[in-house]
Amino acid sequence: MPRSVNSVASRARRKKLLKQTKGFYSAGKNILTVAKHMLDKGMGYAYRDRKAKKREFRSLWIQRINAAVREEGMSYSEFMGKFNASDMNLNRKVLADLALNNPEAFKEVIAKLK
Repeated sequence: MPRSVNSVASRARRKKLLKQTKGFYSAGKNILTVAKHMLDKGMGYAYRDRKAKKREFRSLWIQRINAAVREEGMSYSEFMGKFNASDMNLNRKVLADLALNNPEAFKEVIAKLK
């Protein structure tokens, strides 16, 4: 009985993997074993950094709010304490955007809290 090989599926698997590694550096884009390792590593970094991105943005929003609030003579912690006690429903992302792009509206928010 002749040996049966599913070369169509094997080739498709390799092509799929090499398509994902398009744009990688050096042998990482065209040598199967190297590409496989680099893709695994890259996917791991992508997963990790999707989480890190959220932390970095929250930190940026806090810095922006802090800078805007200090101009009005208040500290960030004092501002957030009063803000959370109030009935305003805004998150840090929106507050940071107000502070950066619409300072007048942000000053109104601070005035309501004082």
